[in-house]
Amino acid sequence: MEKEIQQLVEMGATPIQARAALKKYKDVMEAAEGVFGGEFDHISEEQDIQMAGPSRSTEVETVKMTTSDSDDEEAENEEVVEDDDADDYIDYDSDYDAKSGPVKDVDPYAGIFFSKDRREEVIEIEEEPEIVFIPEMNQRVKLMTQGQWMKGCPEPGEQNHLFSLYSQLSEGVCPCPHGCDASVKRKKSDFFAVFSEFSKYIEQLHRIVRQTCTSCRKNYCIACGEPINAEKIQRPNAAAGDEPLFHCSNLQGVILGIGLSMLEQVYSDVLQEPTDDQDKARTTKKRKMDVTTSASHPSTPGDDEDDMYWGAMGHGKGKKAKGGTGYAGDVKEDTSGQVEAQAIQRQKDERIGQLLTQIRVYLPSLHRPGGGQTSDYLVHPTALAHLRRRFNYICSALLRNDSLTDMSDRSVLYFELFEWLETISNHEALASMMAMPIFIISSVKSVTTKKALSRGKPTVREREIVYEGSSGPRELLESIVIQAQAALKGLEGVKVPEKAEEELTEDQKRMTNDIKGKAKEAGATPSDENLKLLNFCRRILATANGIDRALQETKGVDFVQRLHASLPKIFTSALESEEIFVQPGATDDALLKAYIDWATRVRFEYCDLSVPTEKDGKTEDDIPQYKFYYNNEARMLANSDIPKRSLAIAKELAVLTTNLPVAWDSSIFLRVDETRVDVIKALITGPEGTPYYNGCYLFDIFLGPSYNQSPPSVKYMTTYGGKFRFNPNLYADGKVCLSLLGTWSGPGWVSGKSTLLQVLISIQSMILCEEPYLNEPGWASSGGTPQSRAYSANVRRMVVKAAMLGNLKNPPEPFAEIIRTHFRLKARSIAAQLDQWLAQDDAKLTNTGEYQAPGHKDIAGSSSNGFAKDVAEMKQAMQRLQESSS
Repeated sequence: MEKEIQQLVEMGATPIQARAALKKYKDVMEAAEGVFGGEFDHISEEQDIQMAGPSRSTEVETVKMTTSDSDDEEAENEEVVEDDDADDYIDYDSDYDAKSGPVKDVDPYAGIFFSKDRREEVIEIEEEPEIVFIPEMNQRVKLMTQGQWMKGCPEPGEQNHLFSLYSQLSEGVCPCPHGCDASVKRKKSDFFAVFSEFSKYIEQLHRIVRQTCTSCRKNYCIACGEPINAEKIQRPNAAAGDEPLFHCSNLQGVILGIGLSMLEQVYSDVLQEPTDDQDKARTTKKRKMDVTTSASHPSTPGDDEDDMYWGAMGHGKGKKAKGGTGYAGDVKEDTSGQVEAQAIQRQKDERIGQLLTQIRVYLPSLHRPGGGQTSDYLVHPTALAHLRRRFNYICSALLRNDSLTDMSDRSVLYFELFEWLETISNHEALASMMAMPIFIISSVKSVTTKKALSRGKPTVREREIVYEGSSGPRELLESIVIQAQAALKGLEGVKVPEKAEEELTEDQKRMTNDIKGKAKEAGATPSDENLKLLNFCRRILATANGIDRALQETKGVDFVQRLHASLPKIFTSALESEEIFVQPGATDDALLKAYIDWATRVRFEYCDLSVPTEKDGKTEDDIPQYKFYYNNEARMLANSDIPKRSLAIAKELAVLTTNLPVAWDSSIFLRVDETRVDVIKALITGPEGTPYYNGCYLFDIFLGPSYNQSPPSVKYMTTYGGKFRFNPNLYADGKVCLSLLGTWSGPGWVSGKSTLLQVLISIQSMILCEEPYLNEPGWASSGGTPQSRAYSANVRRMVVKAAMLGNLKNPPEPFAEIIRTHFRLKARSIAAQLDQWLAQDDAKLTNTGEYQAPGHKDIAGSSSNGFAKDVAEMKQAMQRLQESSS
């Protein structure tokens, strides 16, 4: 009983009204209809306070809790009744300190900012919608039920507003406001008819919203019951025209609610409409993922790269089937139907984009062409509720797209999405939504079907749903901003170092003057494809800057600064990441969280990879040197300008900035030169369940002149001075044996489709694997044999000596801090791992067998293989790391 009373109270009833209604009706929804239909208005507020009402202090606390956890817009508009104790009242969202006294010029949003930790349990009602025939439109339509209208709203305050508007516009009468006794009965079909097209709904509203009184013949609005005045109060920038559907905030609330509901349905329908070609492609892709268990080609991404990404990551934990890798034969990618699928996707995007454009007309906007309308100034409380629960569902889905290229190809949809974000952020009543968490369904706890209480009423279902906070629109947009900035960096091409200006001779000055104006500045014109991506990236950055500017104007500088502090970042050598500290004796869960948070922040960075060489105090030439295997190749391309290559690198960087896999079990870290984005270094930590686990493996990567028409150049650098061959696919001289790179037979590089991310994940998951012995073609069927176990034991000894202890003693730049933090945070786990490896060791000497580089002999002494000594030294090194950070 108390739970039902609380539900009604949250909707706006008083406790005594709730008790009386439940005593009569038993059912919550019927009781709510009675309360808000005025049936229990005769019960006085004074009686309510005497019987069950909370004290003033309790009421204030309730307001504080609700507002701080809901939207700060309600906090802004909350009216507090002043009394004699007003001076003692401390606002919940202020920076007031009881000890130091009131603080001047405080940020009003300081106490309520960005809480994504909330969970709300909501009971939502589902019932069969009523179908009616509308003669004037000659169409049968469904009527939106109250449950559908309120669906997806976990906020008690917003539920109240939604319920009130639905009740007001779906039943009762609207009396003439001019004093006569005439009235018009409101019908649910007037405002809550769901047509097949949004334009039909707007046509219906135009037909019924302005009524002429049958008695006094004067006009009034049936939505709000207010008269239509010929003389309007003109505000600055207000519209001179009189558009019926902008007359009142009630119309705004219902139009946005119905329109966004239709948009949500269209978007869901589009996602559930795979074509025959797409079904076939999806089946083909899945089959290839199963067949091509290849170190060289885990998969070729289609429209959705997530399948490739997570499929490969699954193998990254060493769970692949026993058998050789990288030798699957001549399996080729089936690209049939790709053009048709893209055309279908374009049609779907145009359909959604067109509907977004139609609905955006009714968003509150003070910058509307022709001037602001009445509803632009008087924003209905449900507007924010509609946007937060219906628009945010689509907004978050689109902004979570991890492919900038895909977004650019779907610019017809994304440009309209950006228009929405800018329009919302430019209105003070809605702007806070950009920084507020998006609530998503975490789980459905229970579903209960209830029979109709009376004949003619539909059967209803009650669903108990748990909502959780997730990243808000501006935070989601930042991930795309990072991709756009990376793409722009790639489109800039290779930067030539600026020369210091020298004093010209008189002859040179005359020559300069003679040719001035006679020659145009040389430079390649961007291709259409480059220009398209360039413009799209600039549009993304303009949207983000516009939102930040609007938030600063409406919410203040402190608000925006705190917002930016919480956004994801890409670090550079000028913006170094802070060191991660964990408490001594921290739990495994705390260490895991700290590691993931740290690795996510630093997985991709721009830094200076150049090593200038000096001779007689001067640089040898203007082109920098790089501590990099492909230094000569990089220097040869210093002055090049290859548009296709620039576009490919731009797309590559956009994906890599936010999609490098990060996990406690295995991660990939990338460092890209700040001025030469084709010069890259990668560090991969060995996957769990493999003899490579927790080792650090360095690779030098160069995106050559024909990239992406041909694969990147990749060199393995963790070879212990050319002595160790860690895998049949990783040679002691640094060669990486991978068909994607063209260094082995099998499915190779696909121009325009294969990616560096694919190469990195292939190395991580297919080369650094559970049984490296099987990567040799002749031994591919020898899984679990003594030879395979001995090979893995030998790899483990090399890993501890070179990939762990060697890297920790002499950490390779620019990964020194990465390596130290990796071993410091995982020290306890790695120590246990080393004990297990030592127990499994076969006591044989460390060698590389037939893979040994010429001129090298076994590295261990004759009396012992030295593994125990290396393990002990590694543990001591990790202990020193932990002590130095405490």
